[in-house]
Amino acid sequence: MSKLVVPVFCICMLAAPAWAQSEDVAVPAQAAADVVDTAAAAGPAPEQIHVVAQRPGPGLWKVSKGEHVLWVFGMYGPVPKDMQWRSHEVENVIRNSQEYLSAPSASANPGFFKSITLLPSLIGVRKNPDGATLRDVMPAEDYARWSTLKAKYLPENDDVERERPIFAAQVLSNAARKQAGLIDSHVLRKQVVELVKKAKLKETSSTFELPMDNARAVLKNFKKSTLGDAACLARTMATLEQDIEAASQRANAWAKGDLDAMRKLDFTTREEACFGALMNSAAFDAEPEFKNMKARAEAMWIASAERALEANASTFAMLRVDEIFDPKGVIAALAAKGYTVEQPD
Repeated sequence: MSKLVVPVFCICMLAAPAWAQSEDVAVPAQAAADVVDTAAAAGPAPEQIHVVAQRPGPGLWKVSKGEHVLWVFGMYGPVPKDMQWRSHEVENVIRNSQEYLSAPSASANPGFFKSITLLPSLIGVRKNPDGATLRDVMPAEDYARWSTLKAKYLPENDDVERERPIFAAQVLSNAARKQAGLIDSHVLRKQVVELVKKAKLKETSSTFELPMDNARAVLKNFKKSTLGDAACLARTMATLEQDIEAASQRANAWAKGDLDAMRKLDFTTREEACFGALMNSAAFDAEPEFKNMKARAEAMWIASAERALEANASTFAMLRVDEIFDPKGVIAALAAKGYTVEQPD
């Protein structure tokens, strides 16, 4: 039950890879795949993308202090649903590590009985205030583009017309990915986590617990607030189909560990439009903990990484590729503190 509250506040957050990237949160293993680039099929659904071969995957980022090493696996998505994962390198690193650092995240845990009392407040939380539709809250040019894409990817979903742009963007992205045979990176992430559990590593979480004492008031404010999130949907639409068409090349660049190609990807524009609209809204003006949740979770992760580098000969962590490349991200913060950071060869 408690999980029901979280998506309202964390829809564009840490673990949810941005569409342009991908959630959230790189090191790995021999992962891989050679992806066949296919042209979009005529008609409403793009031709599906398939993986036809395995190949050694991306290398591991190395953060070190003396002889102590933190190995970081960079997760990427969306990926073709048939992508096969070869994990020899990452398996070896995990087997020889003493601790696993999970990615920065935020969570809300109001308790079972309190979560039941919050359920009525959650009704309508995805909808635009005052019964407005997407036509009402979007510029005419953007709504015309939305109508075209909706007809192509969401022909039978009329309920989405009343959702806030930030949620409509999520629904549209998911539908387009599914038609193209793409999935988020959670399947690959799950395989890595299973390796961690098999090795029985100590797991350290960097999850910032959101305060829930005032949850009912926060939900009420959120439901009546205008988010200014039309830009989120506009940006999603602007890059949606080119992202689908280029997905195989991008996934292949990741699988081969092609850092130059990965650095050319636009990791930030859509995430800033969506996450910024959510966190800068008036709904959270009286809740600074919500506005600062990303920074708080990242600070927790950095502190955990420093403790692990002090205590362990080898530590394994998993982050999104965009977090690793971020000049203001957690890896850059460790480098600024004097730790040695080496990218894969």
